[in-house]
Amino acid sequence: MKNNLSKQHWEEIYKTRDTTKEVSWYQDNPQISIELILSTNVDNDSNIIDIGGGDSKLIDKLLELNFKNLFVLDISAESFKKAKTRLGDKAALITWIESNVLDFETNKHFDIWHDRATFHFLTKKKDISKYIEIANHLIKPNGYLIISTFSTNGPKKCSGLDITQYSEDSIKKIFGRKFKHIKSFEQVHTTPFNTKQNFIYSIFKKSNY
Repeated sequence: MKNNLSKQHWEEIYKTRDTTKEVSWYQDNPQISIELILSTNVDNDSNIIDIGGGDSKLIDKLLELNFKNLFVLDISAESFKKAKTRLGDKAALITWIESNVLDFETNKHFDIWHDRATFHFLTKKKDISKYIEIANHLIKPNGYLIISTFSTNGPKKCSGLDITQYSEDSIKKIFGRKFKHIKSFEQVHTTPFNTKQNFIYSIFKKSNY
């Protein structure tokens, strides 16, 4: 599949870089994502999936908060190696899914679908439409979609790849046919090498049907 979700590209990133110091997306404390997840008031048995989670520390924080049904999807096996090493025995509590999100199939359905900085790598209309179709199918009725991308004030590339920037209006237009928009807001992320990136966070709720 010729798009920015290239397994070879991302395996090389995780093999060759210290992801706590040499990748722009690293967060030691993913506080905004945690706050948005908690704002939904889902219970601790809810199914939560982190799309493109790799070795993000979001999963560590969710474990600390006693969430029990946690899933991480990423295209890179190397990212999972890093995460599992960091988590130690706790890694066995997570369901790790090595897949391109555009190929993702499962019998599971999710109360929360969280995606920080994967969706914006999709630059083709057909891939964007496929992502929305998959998310809509796998999120439960009344479930939540939490998505973060580079804003129109943010970078135009990441890891050498083109991305799609979004505004509140454009993200609402794309997801609004399947999901009810709750809120969007911009946030400046400081990278490990002290540069600034402007993100837009959005939270949607799936229609009850």
